[in-house]
Amino acid sequence: MTSLATAAPPAIPDHVPPDRIVDFDIFQPAGVEEDYFAAWLALQRPGGPDLVWTPRNGGHWIATGGEAVRQLWGDAAALSSEVLAVTPGLGDVMRFIPLQLDPPEHGPYRNAVMRGFASSHIAPLEPQVVALANDLIDGLIGRGTCEFVEEFAEVLPVNLFLTLIGVPTEDRPRLRVFGKQLTRPDGSMTVEELAQAVDDYLWPFLQQRLEMPGDDLFSRILSVPIQGRAWTVDEAKRMCRNLLFGGLDTVAAMLGMVALHLARNPADQARLRAEPDLIPAAADELMRRYPTVSVSRNLVADVAVDGVEMKAGDLVYLPSVLHNLDPRSFDAPQEVRFDRKLNAVKHTTMGAGPHRCVGAGLARMEVIVVMREWLRRLPPFALDPDRPVTMKGGNVGACTAVPLVWQPA
Repeated sequence: MTSLATAAPPAIPDHVPPDRIVDFDIFQPAGVEEDYFAAWLALQRPGGPDLVWTPRNGGHWIATGGEAVRQLWGDAAALSSEVLAVTPGLGDVMRFIPLQLDPPEHGPYRNAVMRGFASSHIAPLEPQVVALANDLIDGLIGRGTCEFVEEFAEVLPVNLFLTLIGVPTEDRPRLRVFGKQLTRPDGSMTVEELAQAVDDYLWPFLQQRLEMPGDDLFSRILSVPIQGRAWTVDEAKRMCRNLLFGGLDTVAAMLGMVALHLARNPADQARLRAEPDLIPAAADELMRRYPTVSVSRNLVADVAVDGVEMKAGDLVYLPSVLHNLDPRSFDAPQEVRFDRKLNAVKHTTMGAGPHRCVGAGLARMEVIVVMREWLRRLPPFALDPDRPVTMKGGNVGACTAVPLVWQPA
């Protein structure tokens, strides 16, 4: 059995230069509870290295320079996604499709998933997102206060995703536990226990989709042949497992960061209320400014980066925050500029290369709708001065509490 808890430090490999060794735990970097971004930016010093090694979590590299993060994220020749995460044993057990497959094998599976997420399917969902947002707002607006993460950010996107795959929304609390164990393991479940719990939950729904396909997301994807043949049961399980985990955490984390920014910046609130047509561009900029997703890669060939040679078999961790907030990658990256000219795929909030997030269009639409409806319905809001904002690290960092207050009508 493989524990999800932090592994004991290993011996340092001979090819790791002593001056590149840092004591940094990606799941619990120092100060992350108060400021996720400051905790990570501590690794990125002017004139400092673009690549470091930590003995934590089994021992792995961390790309700290923006260009190194971006370059390695898109390198499908020398880096593989098979490992899934630096958590020992997680990739061996989860075997996600298409996330853990490499080109060219992953192409047909990704094509099927992309067809399931086609814009022709996503655009008609906007009224449903609007309705979900307003239903939640209806229950909060008269109170003058809420804890945004628990009462909104972790509800709307997860309920929408569960509706898309056709499972009961009342199962959300149970499934959120699974998502948190994958991205921020606490040692209470082994890798095997987590995978088995997810498979046990999904199998009745998956079996029904295989026998009697409907119009849900899983059915749409499974209806696309893989090189002229039907999906096997094992492939279908691995794909559904992949999408379930992908839908449980990332948008919720982004919504928490967006609410935090707006609560801290009343001038930005006022501008977007006065200029609602600016909201899509503002959403793009806020998604660039507050990235929280990181990925792990295992090297299948030796790669030289920043004067250091990483060896085949090494693991490297790629944090989007260290690309998006590197001043060598973006001008004044910590400033939020709604008129910033962004190429939608230039930042790494949604990934890069062949494994760029298949749900990027859906996520963007959700953020835009939430910003629009929240600013339309609620008066100016701020952080509650009597309750702290808290954050958490992991493969998907997140706010764990964003307490808001406003003057109820």
